[in-house]
Amino acid sequence: MFTEESLENVVIEYLKDIDYTYIHGSNLNRDNKEVLLLDRLEERLININKEIPKSSIKEAIRKIRAFETNDVFTNNKLFHKYFTEGVEVTDFINGETKYYTIKLIDYDDIENNDFLVVNQLEIVEECRNRIEELKKSELAISVDESNEHKIDNVAINIIRKCGEITPLALQKLLYYSQAFYKLFTGDYLFDNDCEAWIHGPVYRCIYDRYKCFGRGQIEINDSDEILLDEIEDYIVGCVVRYFGCYSGKILEEMTHSEMPWILTRRGLKKDVGCNRIIEKEFIDIYFKNVKDKYKLISIDDIKEYSTTLFNSIN
Repeated sequence: MFTEESLENVVIEYLKDIDYTYIHGSNLNRDNKEVLLLDRLEERLININKEIPKSSIKEAIRKIRAFETNDVFTNNKLFHKYFTEGVEVTDFINGETKYYTIKLIDYDDIENNDFLVVNQLEIVEECRNRIEELKKSELAISVDESNEHKIDNVAINIIRKCGEITPLALQKLLYYSQAFYKLFTGDYLFDNDCEAWIHGPVYRCIYDRYKCFGRGQIEINDSDEILLDEIEDYIVGCVVRYFGCYSGKILEEMTHSEMPWILTRRGLKKDVGCNRIIEKEFIDIYFKNVKDKYKLISIDDIKEYSTTLFNSIN
């Protein structure tokens, strides 16, 4: 009788014949909550990308571990791009901004890759064991759904505090909320990355959610639940107070004058679209300099920075 197991064994033998290394899932030395073999992956990427700093390799791994959406099609499309074209990262090396493309596969020297065929891979998810069978070259990515809801909660909080707000302004207030929350607490408000679009920083998942409002005011249901703690709510409130008083177009110009957006779009004309990620490290370093320059002691001190920024573009 031809069973799933017998088919699996045939495929394994075929892959072994073309020099794949076979390892049963139970024999892998790994964290059973993690899909990727992180140590093995990092070692191989360092070997393939010999001229690239280790910090940039780690950033590439971070990117392929965490996607912004739960949409399978979108995530697969992005990973296919990573797989075929490499992962673009930005790094600070000796005080200079460097751009690298990390290759996941060495297409020039196939022998330089590490191909495994693994069956019966056990993954612990939500306190129960689940067997994941990795077929062909599919990559399974575990996404923390709670984080996807977090940026939504922050967005709803901003919308309610503003009363009237456009999608353009919302994106910029999310950007400043993330930046100042990290600056004053040491933690990120949410994990999502923003992209350096023509009109400033954009969180794609929020864009997709509210793009139907175009340039108009966003309308939400009063029943939408907000789950922010007291500190999160206070910092977001300060951002709304000191930055939300400006229009979306003014906020756009403000972000255009700051180094994270400028550096990420280096080499591009102003009217050229792109989906380059504004690296969190760029944002962290820039706003740390802002804190030192303006002697920001408490979150309420950001008023001086917002006023100075507004005056600089007028």
